[in-house]
Amino acid sequence: MLSRIPAFARCLSFAALCAAGPASALEFPLPPPGEDIIGQVQTVTAKYEDTFADLATRYDLGYLEMIAANPGVDAWLPGAGTQVVLPTRFILPPGPREGIVINLAEYRLYYYPKGRNVVYTFPLGIGREGWGSPISTTKVTAKTPNPTWTPPASVKAEHAADGDILPNVVPAGPDNPLGPFKFGLGLPGYLIHGSNKKFGIGMRTSHGCFRMYNNNVLEMADMVPVGTTVRIMSEPYKFGVSGGKVFLEAHTPLDESGNPSVVDKHTAVINALLKREDLANSLRINWDEVRDVVAAEDGMPVEIAVPTAPVVNEAPLTLQ
Repeated sequence: MLSRIPAFARCLSFAALCAAGPASALEFPLPPPGEDIIGQVQTVTAKYEDTFADLATRYDLGYLEMIAANPGVDAWLPGAGTQVVLPTRFILPPGPREGIVINLAEYRLYYYPKGRNVVYTFPLGIGREGWGSPISTTKVTAKTPNPTWTPPASVKAEHAADGDILPNVVPAGPDNPLGPFKFGLGLPGYLIHGSNKKFGIGMRTSHGCFRMYNNNVLEMADMVPVGTTVRIMSEPYKFGVSGGKVFLEAHTPLDESGNPSVVDKHTAVINALLKREDLANSLRINWDEVRDVVAAEDGMPVEIAVPTAPVVNEAPLTLQ
């Protein structure tokens, strides 16, 4: 099996990474036409007091993607000297590279600012059991700093059942679940917003809205205009091309309610590949590698194939 972490990434030291200061957004130049991969996997050496939640916040990652990238490592006490993988390499989601793209399966948002050859990516909290986030195409309809929160009746009833009586309106401030900023969407009842709880970003914790770290949502507030398109998808298997090679990135599939799905993963992978009409008409695929990537679901791009002919759009795809 091919190594998932390039040697140059494995040898990066914690001190070297920290020299650049704390992370805000993950910003990358867009890859050239025909290429799909941004970033590089990194590793850091944990200190005694570090947890995955701390490291995720520090490096703009979500909690579950840290768990997936570090199987067998204690999330709450990795231990001083432990090498912790930062999954900061991504295959861009399928479809147009414009506006906001949310991929529920990877708990992540991508933003392509108009007129700039860059992409920003941020971890998200999404809808939990019974409160799945929608798959849709919509737009940013409003931007509101220091929002108040009016809990819906369903949320008030849920809290009341646990003995927690919510007020009719929660004022702006540190106790507001919407954090310091919210984006209204053309989907009634759904928002992109900050949070008064750092834990839960990159997990299924919300009532369907999209939660962000507060520094991230404030950074977005300065960049994203009203009217920006928002595409929401759930693509657990992303194929991408880089340097003439084909890569696969696998995440745990989610069902319509936002829970881990029991979908036929082999069929889902084939269907995701067939959607890539821009790939070569013939690929030499390492199917053992594909099975390993799908089984791992660690969210890191892994080389699984090379084209055996020039990329053409008209020819049918043949799998070997």
